Amino acid sequence: MFVFSVKTSRKALFALFLAVIVLIAVASAFFSKGDDEAGETGRALIDAAGTNDQRVVFLKQFGWEVDHQTVEVEEVRIPEVFDDVYKNYNEIQKKQGFDLTKYAGKRVKRYTYTIMNYPNGIKGVRANLLVYKNKVIGGDICSVALDGFMHGFETPDLE
Repeated sequence: MFVFSVKTSRKALFALFLAVIVLIAVASAFFSKGDDEAGETGRALIDAAGTNDQRVVFLKQFGWEVDHQTVEVEEVRIPEVFDDVYKNYNEIQKKQGFDLTKYAGKRVKRYTYTIMNYPNGIKGVRANLLVYKNKVIGGDICSVALDGFMHGFETPDLE
């Protein structure tokens, strides 16, 4: 049996302790990068959606003011195999940091809100949030007009 001893000062132990803490922080930031939905903007999103207030706060992150009453709450099933429509919709999701392929075959809730402050005063605009286990997993901003539009959560530049 060998005995190994090292004499260290408190400064050295403190420096080692700080180095370990920094290493853990860097490793956790690196490995949790995939868990934060950052989208193209690079910002981390608050994606909690278990309550109506949390869903409204989620939309406010993008500058949207919404009527706090939902227009519709519906359970939808993400298809196991995406057709062209769902592939195109998922492209919108991927551009904003989400990916619905992770939820293929799952039942999710879709919460729909009326947007009150769409640019240029355009009316009839809705925000759809897809929520799974109290977390936003995707969604869109769309017009209910016949010649409407659909885009991600970011406010468009209409000038």
